[in-house]
Amino acid sequence: MTRVADWILNHKRFIVILTVAFLVISLVMMLAVDINYNLADYLPDDTPSSIALQVLKNSFGESVPNLNVFVPVENVPQALEYKAKLSGIDGVSAVLWLDDVADVTLPLEMLDQELVSAWYAAGGALYLVTVDEGRSVEVVEKASSIIGPDGAMSGEAADFSYIQTVTMKEIAQIMAYVVPLVLIVLLFATSSWLEPVLFLVVIGVAIVLNQGTNIFLGEISYVTQACSAVLQLAVSMDYAVFLLHSFARHRQETENVYIAMKKAMVESAPAIAASMLTTLFGFLSLCLMKFKIGPDMGLVLAKGILCSYITVVVLMPVLAVGTTKLLDKTRHRSFLPNFGGFARTVVRICAPVAILVLLLIVPSFLGQNSNEFVYGSSGMHGNDSYVKQESQFISEVFGQNQQMVLLVPEGDVVSEASLSRELEEIPAVTSVTSYASLVGAEIPDAMLDEALLGEFRRGGYSRIILYAATEPEGEEAFAVVEQIRNAAESYYGDSCHLVGLSVINSDMKDTVLGDNLIITIASIVSIGLVLLFTFRNLSIPVILLLTIESAIWINLAIPYFTGSQLNFIGYQIISAVQLGATVDYGILLTQHYLTIRDTMDKKTAVIESLSTAAPSVLTPALIIFAACQMLGIFSTNGVISELGSILGRGALISVAMVLLFLPAMLILFDGVIQKTTLKKRVN
Repeated sequence: MTRVADWILNHKRFIVILTVAFLVISLVMMLAVDINYNLADYLPDDTPSSIALQVLKNSFGESVPNLNVFVPVENVPQALEYKAKLSGIDGVSAVLWLDDVADVTLPLEMLDQELVSAWYAAGGALYLVTVDEGRSVEVVEKASSIIGPDGAMSGEAADFSYIQTVTMKEIAQIMAYVVPLVLIVLLFATSSWLEPVLFLVVIGVAIVLNQGTNIFLGEISYVTQACSAVLQLAVSMDYAVFLLHSFARHRQETENVYIAMKKAMVESAPAIAASMLTTLFGFLSLCLMKFKIGPDMGLVLAKGILCSYITVVVLMPVLAVGTTKLLDKTRHRSFLPNFGGFARTVVRICAPVAILVLLLIVPSFLGQNSNEFVYGSSGMHGNDSYVKQESQFISEVFGQNQQMVLLVPEGDVVSEASLSRELEEIPAVTSVTSYASLVGAEIPDAMLDEALLGEFRRGGYSRIILYAATEPEGEEAFAVVEQIRNAAESYYGDSCHLVGLSVINSDMKDTVLGDNLIITIASIVSIGLVLLFTFRNLSIPVILLLTIESAIWINLAIPYFTGSQLNFIGYQIISAVQLGATVDYGILLTQHYLTIRDTMDKKTAVIESLSTAAPSVLTPALIIFAACQMLGIFSTNGVISELGSILGRGALISVAMVLLFLPAMLILFDGVIQKTTLKKRVN
């Protein structure tokens, strides 16, 4: 590292020029990164609903309706006029209304009133619209201008449009709050008014480099795009803090800033590398998820950590040495209190605290394993968002009406008719429309209208359209999906395919539940190996992992004990992110303890290490908390808001565990630590 430090400090101008060049290129590339707003695209390719959707597109050239449009109308002719207007929107492939399932030339009073109320109620008409893939924003905008302020829309297309037009704008606004808050935290944690600016410049460069290089991934999800910059800022700021704190100490030993910085770079390199690697492997463990949102976010966040590491190790020394005089002129007294009294109090109460935590671990572990999850688009929006309110209005007026399309091999009309009758007997199924149910098994195909045949038979498949009075997801909805699949497979085996929002949500559930154990094991093993290599000790990795994993269990058990639903993305990602991002706090405290333990007894060593490490531990924790809480407070997107709130809360729980529980573990297992280390320590 000494040679690397010499090269960096001797090529300051070259590094600055190279950084500016990469910065400009990355800013340009950022604008060309494609963003994917459809979480269903991240299901594994071999998921039944993914296969079914592809078969439907290949056979019939269209998908299922994905936009519900309510329009106030006075009569049937006016409703038909609006249907024609909606059908004329470029990007709309189909519009279904009452006239597609009943003869509306007859007085509505003569028709089945249950059927009529599903399409015409509360002085308005409800249309089921199929929007072409990638056209949600423009179609929703045009439909909004047609239906006016008294109309309402819901469904996947409305969700995607809302995400694209609102979520990305919110992130820019949120960053406007995050940066000042981080600046305030850093002002308290540093001894110069300029140091926080240097931190933000260095990490800001890393964020731009990361966002720009996303272009090489092809596309990224909107969740990754929305969260990655804030998370990168929050979890990598401590690298710069480690380096500049070490630089400040060595400047007290020598007036030569080059020598002081070189010593600081060499001294802080192991701590920065260990912190970087634990976070890196935590993020990379997400790549093992079958649900591809994990690899999407994991790669971007891991790449961001590498960018932050490089800019801190290479750019920060150059900027710090170049602004030494300004750093000296802007010195101020420390705003942080002395933590000596806190450390002595912790040692006095650490035994009961440890007992309390151990009592909480088992129920917390069981609670976080029993959470109720939200899988689909219903979890994307806050309760006060207009898209959520319009969706609730449509559901209250017309009830839940989930459409599904079942594809079965064409040709066996008798089996198709029998299956249709069996599907009608499922309690939640309100309507079943198929070739066999409309035409009957006894009428030859040659006597039928070609258009009718094309609606139900194409590409070797016969299409059965079902409606179910269930929520888009939940136990009832998933049970109905399972019943439909079982009924179809009893007639056609593996040759049938089921498509629909409830079906996709059901497959998400199955995929997510299988991913959780894989992520947990991968993150624990990979980070455990980094800790083993860092400390060269068998017991310390176990102690640190127990400390942070307990914090994760407590954090994720809170929704269960408060009776709140938890978005599945937050649950899947948070375990790896919280472990990778906050285990650094335990590393720092333990390193201080092991160093001081050589010359002091164990309780005194804990007091001294707590007094010294507490400010450095609290700073990154408060930064993560502040940054993530801004996501939680200001984002109206339920996925992003919840992810921010949980991670911010997790950072506080982790730092509390490190400052209150870890000291007890170090004291209790001091003898084990001494015996399991490769380097003999003083008792």
